[in-house]
Amino acid sequence: MKIAQFSDLHYCPEHLDEVDRCFSAAVEAAIEEGVEVAVISGDSTDHRVDLHSLSVQRLSERIHTLSNHCPVLMLQGTFFHEPLGTLEVFQYVGGKYPIFVATDIQQVALTEDNAWVSSLSGETPHFVFTEETLPKNTKALFSCLPTVNKAEMVSAIAADDHAALGDVLAELLSAFAPINTVAREKHIPTIGVSHGTVHGCLTEHGVPMIGFDHEFTTGSLFASKVQAYMLGHIHKHQVWENALPQYGTQRIAYPGSIGRLHFGEEGDKGWLFWEIDYRNAACMLMPAPAKQLLHIDFEAAPDVAEIQKVVGENPGAFVRIRYNIPEDQRHTVDRDSLQKIVEQAGAKSVKIEGRIIPVVRVRAQGISQSKTLEEKLRKWCENTHCEAAPLVGRLPLLVNDDAETIASDLMHGKPPVPPTSADNGPAVSVTDNPVSVTPDVMPVTPGVTHVTPDVTPDVTPDVTPDVTPDVTPDVTPVTPVTPVTPVTPVTPVTPVTPVTPVTPVTPVTPVTPDVMDAVTHPDKPADHPVATRNAKKQTPQQEVDLLDLF
Repeated sequence: MKIAQFSDLHYCPEHLDEVDRCFSAAVEAAIEEGVEVAVISGDSTDHRVDLHSLSVQRLSERIHTLSNHCPVLMLQGTFFHEPLGTLEVFQYVGGKYPIFVATDIQQVALTEDNAWVSSLSGETPHFVFTEETLPKNTKALFSCLPTVNKAEMVSAIAADDHAALGDVLAELLSAFAPINTVAREKHIPTIGVSHGTVHGCLTEHGVPMIGFDHEFTTGSLFASKVQAYMLGHIHKHQVWENALPQYGTQRIAYPGSIGRLHFGEEGDKGWLFWEIDYRNAACMLMPAPAKQLLHIDFEAAPDVAEIQKVVGENPGAFVRIRYNIPEDQRHTVDRDSLQKIVEQAGAKSVKIEGRIIPVVRVRAQGISQSKTLEEKLRKWCENTHCEAAPLVGRLPLLVNDDAETIASDLMHGKPPVPPTSADNGPAVSVTDNPVSVTPDVMPVTPGVTHVTPDVTPDVTPDVTPDVTPDVTPDVTPVTPVTPVTPVTPVTPVTPVTPVTPVTPVTPVTPVTPDVMDAVTHPDKPADHPVATRNAKKQTPQQEVDLLDLF
C-alpha cells in the first residue's frame, strides 16, 4: 500500500506563502505517485485561525484536492496550534473519498470500499478492535494516538510525575499489539499515527531532546507491533528501524515540517512516501520547494566580503545577518548600505540583527568625596591601578594652559613647563608635598617687629624665605605658620519665609432688626430712619475697639 504522510503544515497568515506553496506542490506530487491513502499527522494550523481567513480557505482547497484522489486521515496535533474542534470542519470538505478526523485515542479501519470505521463506533465502543469487532473487509488498520491532554491523564491515573505518564502511554501502545498481530496474520498492513516527542530525537536545529517529559520511546512505539509508525511534531526528518523476528522490519519516522519556517532549521523539507505491507515498511523523503534560509553570524562587525561570497553562492535565499558590536562602535555599521549590498548579491530578503554590547564603566569609589581636582585624579589612579606621578605632574598644564599651547609645545619637542604665578596668578600646586602658602596677614608674635608683606625693600633675592636679616639674634624665630586648610564655603541657607499670623476672627455681632431691615431693603434712602439709626451706631469708639482686637 502506498501512503503519503504530511505533517506540521502550520497554516496561518504569517507563513501562508511558504506552507501553501510547499503543501500544494506536495499534494500534486503525491497524486502523481498514485498514493492510496493520505495521512496528516498533526499541526495542520499554526494557531487558532478564523474560519473565514484565507489560511483556512487554502488548506481546505488542498485537502479537498487530496480527498478527490484518496481517503484522508487527519490527526489532532498540539492544542496550542490546533485548539480542540479546529479540525472538525475539515471532515465536511471531502470530495470523492471520505476524510476522517482523529481527536481521540482509537483504531480506525480502512475498508475495501474506502470507508473509515472507528473502534469507538458500534455497539461496544473501545479504543482498540478485537478480532470479532474488526471489520471483515479491512485493507489497512490505523492505530491513532493524538496529542494527549496531560492534565486529564494526571487526574485519571492520580499521578503527576512524568515517569508515570510515560508508563501509561507505554501501556496504551502495548494494548494495540494483540489486534495488530492478528491483522498481520491476515496480511493486513498495520500503521500507527501519533503526534509527540520521541526521547532522544533531534529538533530542527539539531538539538537532542533528552529529558523525562517526552511522551514516547522507540521501544514503546515498536511494542505496538505496527509495521510503520508515522509521527508528527518534530520539524526535522528522522527515521528509526527495528527488525521484527519472523515478520520483517518496523520503521518509525518523522517527515518534518512541510516548509522552512525558522532560521537555523537543518535538513531538507518535504513529505514521506511510504510503501507498506503486512511484513515490511519503507519510506522516502520527497522534497518540497521550501525557501532557503541563510543565517550568517559574526562575533564582531559584519564582514561584507564574506557576506557577498555566501549570498552569491545561494541566490534567492532569505538571509539573516547577526553581529556583535561594542556600544561605542555601533556607528561604524551602516545597516542600510549593508542591506543594499546583500540584496545586490542575490538575496531575496534580508534581516539584520545587531547586538549592542554595552560599555561597562567602573566608578572610582570615593572620588566624589575628594575636594580638589588633584585628589580626584589620585583617587582615579588608585582605582584604575595607574601611576599617579606623571598625570599629576601634567595636571597644571591642563588647568592653566589652553589646548593649542600644549599641542604646540609637544609638536616642537618643548618640555612642558608649569606656568608661573606672574603670568596666570597663583599657580596650582599639584606636587606630592603641597607648598605652604603664607597668608596675606601674618600673626603678630610678641617681641617681633611686624613687617608688612607687600613692602620688602631690604630683602635681597638670595635670601631664603625662612631667614629674616634684620631680626636680632635674641629674638625668637618666627614659627612657620601651618597652612590653613581652605574652608569649603557653606551654601547659605535660604531664609524661611515667616508664616503670616492668622488674623483672629472678629466675633459676629448679632444682626438687629434694623440691620436686617437695611440689608433686605438696600434701596432705602440714606435719610431713612433705619439708615440714620445704623450710621449713628458706628461711633469712633467702635473703631478704636475693633483696632484693639488686633
